[in-house]
Amino acid sequence: MFSNKIKFIAHENYVNLKNYHPEPIKLNIPEWYKKLSHIPRLKTVKGCMPFLDTLTTGYLLRVPQDYGVKHNVYNDNIKQNDTYLEASDVRPEFCQIHHLNLFTQQSSGQYHPVEQVEGAPFNERNKNLPVLKFFNPWIIKTSPGYSCLFVPPLNNSDDRFSIIPGIVDTDTFPNEINFPFIINGDKYPSLETIIKAGTPYVQVIPFKRESWKMEIIGLSTEKLKKTKNLFYGLKILYEYKEKYWSKKTWK
Repeated sequence: MFSNKIKFIAHENYVNLKNYHPEPIKLNIPEWYKKLSHIPRLKTVKGCMPFLDTLTTGYLLRVPQDYGVKHNVYNDNIKQNDTYLEASDVRPEFCQIHHLNLFTQQSSGQYHPVEQVEGAPFNERNKNLPVLKFFNPWIIKTSPGYSCLFVPPLNNSDDRFSIIPGIVDTDTFPNEINFPFIINGDKYPSLETIIKAGTPYVQVIPFKRESWKMEIIGLSTEKLKKTKNLFYGLKILYEYKEKYWSKKTWK
């Protein structure tokens, strides 16, 4: 049944800590969702299988260590906006210390200059500041022919920040995958916070690489009526689950 396998590989010292190991994301169902139930004349998302699939598909990565983040915060010493990312209590054998100060250039390589993403739709939300980066201790390997989509946890992400989604051919790529992220400047115009170790931050969705060709088809009203199954109200919740939905298994 489990012919496909995804492997998460890290330094043995980190693995032996048994803290913040990757896990099936279905183990991280949010409490607000668990508490939902249908009430008269109100259908909640609790019965929507497509929504449930977003919460249960793939695997979850958690932030491996505490990160101090200061974003678009005035600094009396530098006299400019200062953006930095730093980590504390890090063991060098399995993680790196990250510290970025854009104006004193104390280190480099831990961020993407804003010029690299010129015109990107998320720049304004990130206050047109450089894109910071999480360093991930895990090498991720999938079966031949399979890649991974990396996104913020779907419908369950942190409101302070989100990674920039990406796809990596994890069957051939041999190194750790690091994750650039942006600050939610729409809610936090300036932000000084600690992103604690264990915070969920990446949803990993393996998929098979295949070639596709698009086809567009026009149908008459009568043919559309014959093609579609029209259902309304609560019926749609149960009929989709019983007739069309396929259970997925992630272990």
